[in-house]
Amino acid sequence: MARALRMAAGAAELFSRLHTPLSTVRAFSVSQSRHPTAGPVWNLGRLNHVAIAVPDLEKASAFYKDILGAQVSEVVPVPEHGVSVVFVNLGNTKMELLHPLGSNSPIEGFLKKNKAGGMHHICIEVDDINEAVMDLKKKEIRTLSEEAKTGAHGKPVIFLHPKDCGGVLVELEQA
Repeated sequence: MARALRMAAGAAELFSRLHTPLSTVRAFSVSQSRHPTAGPVWNLGRLNHVAIAVPDLEKASAFYKDILGAQVSEVVPVPEHGVSVVFVNLGNTKMELLHPLGSNSPIEGFLKKNKAGGMHHICIEVDDINEAVMDLKKKEIRTLSEEAKTGAHGKPVIFLHPKDCGGVLVELEQA
């Protein structure tokens, strides 16, 4: 009986800690980050796509098209980025299915570590990619290239280092 009462008291204490009022919970905010916030020079836009690395592009394309009923493009080779891409239209955004193209593909290394594939990066639009890159470099956010390159959509893109972005590889694309 005493043991049951101690367990109930412990559970009640844990439950009360889980229901701490929101005003006392420290929430993540940019102001707590070591990086200053974005200025008025450039603006972050909408989520353009989520990119998924896949070991079998045909199989992945068939899943989204035949099983889920999504609109799926033909394979688009993008040799300057070392990938073959299939675009999956989701209405409010897109997915990109990525597969290695050539011997220097960054997706090849990703798939060696993640045999089944998985989320590779997210892409967010910006209204001025050059200003965004300059501003982010001032804020000590590393990029994976010195300047923007033409991406799969024919627009300038640049990748931000995942160690500076909460573990997520972030691609910025000119809107």
